[in-house]
Amino acid sequence: MTNPKPINLALQGGGAHGAYAWGVADKLLEDGRVSIAAITATSAGAMNAAVIAYGMQLNGPAGARTNLEEYWHAVSRIKQSFGMFDVKMFDQIPYFTHVERMVSQMMLEAASLTASPYQFNPLGINPLKDVLEEVIDFRALNGCQAVDLFISATNVKTGKVKVFAKEDLRVEHLLASACLPQLFQAVEIDGEHYWDGGFMGNPSLWPLFYETKVQDLLVVHINPIERDEVPRTPSEISNRMNEISFNSSLLKEMRAIAFVQKLLDEGWLNKSHQGALSNIRFHSIRADVMMRDLSLASKYDTDWDFLCDLKDRGREAATQWLARHLDEVGVQSSVNLKEEFLDL
Repeated sequence: MTNPKPINLALQGGGAHGAYAWGVADKLLEDGRVSIAAITATSAGAMNAAVIAYGMQLNGPAGARTNLEEYWHAVSRIKQSFGMFDVKMFDQIPYFTHVERMVSQMMLEAASLTASPYQFNPLGINPLKDVLEEVIDFRALNGCQAVDLFISATNVKTGKVKVFAKEDLRVEHLLASACLPQLFQAVEIDGEHYWDGGFMGNPSLWPLFYETKVQDLLVVHINPIERDEVPRTPSEISNRMNEISFNSSLLKEMRAIAFVQKLLDEGWLNKSHQGALSNIRFHSIRADVMMRDLSLASKYDTDWDFLCDLKDRGREAATQWLARHLDEVGVQSSVNLKEEFLDL
């Protein structure tokens, strides 16, 4: 096999839907024709990123794949219970279907609108903390030489994105990146308080341009960008609002990349400044088709069969991307940003 082509990954957040990115990463790591140089990530994507990096440090791509499966299997064992509503409380009833379980998850969402996590979760318990500490040795991760990491969180007071690098990463940074304010208390780090990074960087792309030399960027989308139909029911409207808001920061960064590409392609910069800007080769794996049948409530579903289904969807998406676009990595973008994302 020829030397693998280096790429940077950008992983979005999306709760349990992050298992889709698990599948994408699993296929890329298994295939071996690309190598992951750096990952920028948010929320569930941040969990995937840290687990991949630590696994790579332990045993290369095989270690990353093993670590990912261990992480998501541990997630599936979490009994998610907030206040009086338990999203698995009906699982013991034999005839209870996946649809009905969605109802219990929506009850959880409704509860989050009437009480804050400071009321129904006064001790600030987050079951992911134990999972992450079980799967990742953070001291070893800090010294990882295999993959660079950039983890985004949102500063509650300033409203600005904060990016944490792997050298300082602790479990609190990952919990901050995935801190949905309806469910969890803001995570305090060095006197500052943070919420989910998806509000301001889902994920942040700019660290890759300043901190790495790899020009090929593969964005793994979790939140569908386009929908064919106008939402009409309360759950459909809520779902679409969530998708739009958590895609907005990424689309803005895409617009900036498209502008820089235009400057370079059309020779608008004089020669003394051309070397200061990176001409990013942009690639993407989109979830618009693969994930369009899933509701907002399903982002809280940690049933193992459901997570494995998402993984399979991600592996299939990565398989299709490799077949169609691998030859373009290192040569040119496989995505026209203006046509596919920016409606220009």
